[in-house]
Amino acid sequence: MKSIIEVKNIGKKYNIAHQRGGYVALRDVIANIFRNPFAFVADKAKSAVGLKVKEEFWALKDISFTVNKGEVVGVIGANGAGKSTLLKILSQITPPTEGEVILRGRVGSLLEVGTGFHPELTGRENIFLNGAILGMKKKEIVQKFDEIVAFAGIEKFLDTPVKHYSSGMHVRLAFSVAAHMEPEILVVDEVLAVGDAEFQKKCLGKMDEITKRDGRTILFVSHNIAAVMSLCTRTILLDHGKIVDAGDTDKVIDTYKKIISARNKNLTDISLKNRLKRTTGDVLFEIAKGIKNNKESWDFGANEDILLEFKAIAQKDIDNLLFYMSIKDSVSGEIVSNIKTVISDKPIRSGKSIAFSISVPKKVLRPGHYSLYFTLSDIESKIFFDVIDDNVNIPLLNIITTSLDEHENIGFFSMPYTLKVND
Repeated sequence: MKSIIEVKNIGKKYNIAHQRGGYVALRDVIANIFRNPFAFVADKAKSAVGLKVKEEFWALKDISFTVNKGEVVGVIGANGAGKSTLLKILSQITPPTEGEVILRGRVGSLLEVGTGFHPELTGRENIFLNGAILGMKKKEIVQKFDEIVAFAGIEKFLDTPVKHYSSGMHVRLAFSVAAHMEPEILVVDEVLAVGDAEFQKKCLGKMDEITKRDGRTILFVSHNIAAVMSLCTRTILLDHGKIVDAGDTDKVIDTYKKIISARNKNLTDISLKNRLKRTTGDVLFEIAKGIKNNKESWDFGANEDILLEFKAIAQKDIDNLLFYMSIKDSVSGEIVSNIKTVISDKPIRSGKSIAFSISVPKKVLRPGHYSLYFTLSDIESKIFFDVIDDNVNIPLLNIITTSLDEHENIGFFSMPYTLKVND
């Protein structure tokens, strides 16, 4: 039996043009042309004024795999691994630079919120428009119309232009249309993360239903590893545009955990540019490190106290400073616990640094991998000065155990308790 999807050695290359320097004066252009008279050729002229600097970037390289009918295959990987590019190629939105993709069935895609919607049209009109774009006939749409509306839960807003819809309403309607068009292949990106938890659960149930009942094939990209584990029998792990593991979902997720654990865990490689997109930069983290036995370490035994040290520098006078930190399961993304505390309620002068530490008692966190999300903000206005999250390079905390007791790894934390035996 032939596979419903065959991907053979595909690659996707982008040419990135860089601008050398900033402002280019007219006198510089004229001088460069006189220095290089052959620069009248277009590409030479661009090089002469410093405009032609191109870099080849392979978003995907040498990707090969097959998917059988009725399979639910997960695609996981860190941001920038090439997941969305792969799905756009499979959805025939963009062609591969090299290689071949064979699809033996109609493809329904849900890649970005509002794709295929016209903002000025109502929800009702967009159901017919989006359905037609996805390949449904008008008769099919009419037959499925009530089911689509009921599943999306937008009955009250059916005749409202979708430009007034929230992102959650957009994704509910988009998923509902895609799921009810009955494609042989359904491609779903992380867009489901926009919906609320209840709707995500509803979507996962629908995907499970259509694969088991109708034998349809699903490619599912998600950072929600718990959802991937419950839905996908097989998973593909991408890293820097290449497949680094594929096969049984549990095995592939173990590989993913190891990759996450191997990431650089200090602030030296964190992009200041990315950090300042949503913050003022008035106070910036300079150091964040774990300490064990007076040495830097992010690996702690289950029976060891955890010490985290931070240092921040004020870029201007600051009156109040609040520190917040979330401890998240690095795979599922679920918040295990959080800390919110005042670092200083006294003014901090510009150029001055402030050092502080957080200690976590032993045997609180269960063995596992945890990412740390932390911020500095103003106590009163709640304006963020600096944020370290997964847009940069979150430090990762590893709790390790050599115990053979399987119950020690269940749950996120150990609950203190007192046992009293009555006579």
